[in-house]
Amino acid sequence: MLRSMYSGISGMKGFQTKLDTIGNNIANVNTYGYKKGRVTFQDMMSQTMSNAQGPIAGENGNVRGGLNPSQVGLGSQVGSIDTIHTQGNRQTTNRPLDLSLEGDGMFVLAEAGESGIDTDDREIELGNVNTSFTRAGNFYLDSEGAIVNNEGKYLVGQLVNENGEEVSGILTIPDSAQSFSIQTDGTVNYVDENGDPQVAGQVRLANFSNPSGLEKLGGNTFQYTENAGEAIDGLDDLLVAGQDGTGQMVAGALEMSNVDLAESFTEMITSQRGFQANTRIITTSDEILQELVNLKR
Repeated sequence: MLRSMYSGISGMKGFQTKLDTIGNNIANVNTYGYKKGRVTFQDMMSQTMSNAQGPIAGENGNVRGGLNPSQVGLGSQVGSIDTIHTQGNRQTTNRPLDLSLEGDGMFVLAEAGESGIDTDDREIELGNVNTSFTRAGNFYLDSEGAIVNNEGKYLVGQLVNENGEEVSGILTIPDSAQSFSIQTDGTVNYVDENGDPQVAGQVRLANFSNPSGLEKLGGNTFQYTENAGEAIDGLDDLLVAGQDGTGQMVAGALEMSNVDLAESFTEMITSQRGFQANTRIITTSDEILQELVNLKR
């Protein structure tokens, strides 16, 4: 059988994967905090017809020049499916629990009901709970006043316990609070029933040396992997917004998806044409095989 037929098949598979990724990007064009995917290709192993040779001296002292290798490629394959963590546009909502990050960093979420969460004093042992990370800043208050996301995961921040120590924990706004606000550094302030200003805690962020190494979990969240950087084991691993390379926190706004529709549709067109070209390779190879079969009539 012709090698070109199998090369065409490999090209079709690769462009199908790229079309799947583009379709997912377009489907999430209005998803808060979504980071688009990108597919790259690489060539497959090549079949060597003749090896490279260096210059050779003849018997009479003549020198024969070197020869380049002769190789036939066997198609293409998907090299990587990357997650592009560029900044998305900011959408103003004027809702106090909508938070947007202008720059690097991610919100830290802790699973509800884990053994590492003390629901009485609101402390969280980060090394003993399942943590996830997100750029989607649409948060809410539960029945106990804790700040959670739309799946009930707690927003992790810095608290001061009864002993005056800074610990990681659940940020809570009392039911008796008259109003509350979140500052650009993540500090959560509220006014109590007596009209006195109080501090509920401070939203802390996680920052990774390689955010593309995070694994998507769905629900606008990411999971830590060893290729992302250092793990989050305690409060010391969390950062204050606007410090140590993290971005500023903006309340009353949300970060939109970083998908560019014009770019996505252009990539979709080129992928479609690439897919069609590879199908043409298969049909042309089939016509050649048919001609070979018809040599004997």
